[in-house]
Amino acid sequence: MKQLKGKTAIITGASRGIGKAIALKLAENGINLTLAARTQATLDETVNEIKKKTGVEVLGVVTDVAKLEDLKNLVDQTFKKYKTIDILVNNAGVSSQYPFEKQPFEDFEKLVQTNFLGYVRLIRLVIPHMIERKQGAIINMVSGSTLVDPIPRTFLTYSSLKVGLRAFLKGLFWEMRDHGIKVTSILPGVVDSDLTDHLKDITKEQKERLMSPQVVADMVMFALYVPPNACPLELAVINQQTPWTKPIIDYQQQQAK
Repeated sequence: MKQLKGKTAIITGASRGIGKAIALKLAENGINLTLAARTQATLDETVNEIKKKTGVEVLGVVTDVAKLEDLKNLVDQTFKKYKTIDILVNNAGVSSQYPFEKQPFEDFEKLVQTNFLGYVRLIRLVIPHMIERKQGAIINMVSGSTLVDPIPRTFLTYSSLKVGLRAFLKGLFWEMRDHGIKVTSILPGVVDSDLTDHLKDITKEQKERLMSPQVVADMVMFALYVPPNACPLELAVINQQTPWTKPIIDYQQQQAK
């Protein structure tokens, strides 16, 4: 597994949860990191923790992926430190789970800017460099809810944007493979995260059905370690025995957090 050692990766939403698990896993494999998150304090904690545990180079850049100028700064700071970008992991995201008639209007823009445009813009900023070098890997957190038809209740806006993102990434795969760049979408189910930690009424049985962030990090490593002539287009990892008609985290539970 030495082929990844010394490479450079950008990870968004990297200070906790899935993003932090991915960051630690990549660092353990010798990959230098630029970690992006909105909160300085938690970002600094994660940067210092990973440096101490693994000894790789880790740069933290405070970033709101909904803002184009922040994304440009993220890429610029990465080039300034490492001179290259080998891997991009788009992970940052926000959730807004409501019956559609109750969803706040301000959440629509937040979801579009973060969960769709945040991915598309950052990819657009890094691919010219990857195309020039004829190599690179772009890995994106989409959603297991995109596998469900119709979309699960109360996830209508969130999941519809993820469906659009999934379609975009499938098209990008075909365009980028001619340049030696791999594009992979990860479709995770419900993961044990800060969201579920704040739920008041979640039962022990429900908690046990949540996947750990490390499971998703393992999917990322699989995508990075497949042979050069292969690319996993999509990797789905879903909770065992999840009833989509009654989600693990329902609308009422989210509002109680």
